[in-house]
Amino acid sequence: MFPDWFHTLAIICLCLGGVSVVIVILDILRHPQHMAVMNVVWPVTAAFGTIPLLMLYYRYGRLASQEAHHQAKSHDEKMPSMTDTPFPVMVAKGALHCGSGCMIGDVLAEWLAFVFPVIAVAFGWEILFSEKMFAVWILDFIFAFGLGIIFQYFAIVPMRGLSPKEGLKAAVKADTFSLLSWQVGMYGAMALLQLWIFPAAFGVKAEVNSWEFWFAMQIAMICGFVTSYPVNWYLVSAGIKEKM
Repeated sequence: MFPDWFHTLAIICLCLGGVSVVIVILDILRHPQHMAVMNVVWPVTAAFGTIPLLMLYYRYGRLASQEAHHQAKSHDEKMPSMTDTPFPVMVAKGALHCGSGCMIGDVLAEWLAFVFPVIAVAFGWEILFSEKMFAVWILDFIFAFGLGIIFQYFAIVPMRGLSPKEGLKAAVKADTFSLLSWQVGMYGAMALLQLWIFPAAFGVKAEVNSWEFWFAMQIAMICGFVTSYPVNWYLVSAGIKEKM
């Protein structure tokens, strides 16, 4: 059983994430992003990014709003998001763009497998894997990859003016390694927490319907950001992913 202090910490961190999501949503409703998909990316990533994500959004996310775009266009200038955003921040935005699909996919996969355990069985639980988590990861990856391609498609196609076929190819090329690098960090952190740290420290693993599980997921998503950052640096530098 998790101790009270850890349970309280989990609740505080998750509530902080929830408040951050609400703050970003309310601001985006007043200042929508020029790139429509970022209207989803910022709130989703606020769930685990919390205060640092809010700081990033207000400092640099606002530079890519529709009103900033229209104002720059009226003065025949480049968008401030392209001129006033340091390259390391552009890379961070690219990584978060990938991470938002991972986040949504993971939430869907975990709850579906929790409510309908037969889904985990279909992906190998008790047949290929004794640990249910590994089977759920397969479903999570399918969701995350599909959503990642969709998000990348709607980022690349408008910026490059590509046809649907070329846009899909570019999205797959841009998102595959970014997604894989994110999942390495996320899966690795969850495996360490669920299979080693939690059992060793508290004698239990966190269940999906617990505060502790989703607190662990917040930590895992941050680890995913860290492992995907260098890959996104390369992808953006090479022009495979767009600067954001």
